[in-house]
Amino acid sequence: MIIDKLLEDARMSRYKLSKESGVPQATISDLCSGKTSITKCSAGTLYKIAKVLHVTVDSILEADECENAQDEEYRSSFETFKSNICHYVKDMGDMEFIIHVLETDQIRELYKKKWYLESLYLLGMIDYLSKENGLPVCTNYNDIRKQKLAQPVYPSSVLVQAAVMQNEDIKSDNDSWGADHGAIHAALQGFQRRSKKKGNS
Repeated sequence: MIIDKLLEDARMSRYKLSKESGVPQATISDLCSGKTSITKCSAGTLYKIAKVLHVTVDSILEADECENAQDEEYRSSFETFKSNICHYVKDMGDMEFIIHVLETDQIRELYKKKWYLESLYLLGMIDYLSKENGLPVCTNYNDIRKQKLAQPVYPSSVLVQAAVMQNEDIKSDNDSWGADHGAIHAALQGFQRRSKKKGNS
C-alpha cells in the first residue's frame, strides 16, 4: 500500500507517523493494510499524513490511483461469468465462439490466473459445443480436464435458500457446478436440455 511505501522511503514507523501527525494509529494501520481506502480518508487526515511525510496530498492520491490500476484484474462473480459466456455463444454462434476461444487461448489464460472454476466452465462449454457440432475435442487442455475443484459450486440463489431455511439438503436437490471438468460438462448438458424444453413450451 502507498502509505507503507512512503513510510519505508522515509524510514519511519507507523507509530511515529501516528504520533507526529496526530492521526490515530488504528487509522494508519488500516490505511497501510488496505482495510481503509485512501480515497475514503478526510482531506484533513491526508494533509496531516502528507505533511509529516514531506509529500503533497495530490502525490499520495496519484500514487494510490496508479497502484490500484496495477492491481489484479477485476474478477466478476461466477454466475456473471456464466451469463456472459452464454450471451457470447448466442451472439457469435457455436462455430465462431469455439474458434475465438481456442485462438485466443482463453481457457489456458484463465487457468494461469488461477481462475480454475471459470477455466473449467469454459472448457466444458467448448467440449459440449464441439460434441454438439460433431467436432473433435481440443487435446491442448487434457491436463486441465484432469483437474478438480476443492468442492462443488452452487448458484447463489441455492446458497441463500439453504441458509434461510437452515437446510443443507436443499443443495443436493439442486444442480451444482461439480468439482471436476466431467461434472461441469454433464451439468452443461443438463442445463442445455432444460433450456430447450423451456424454449419449446
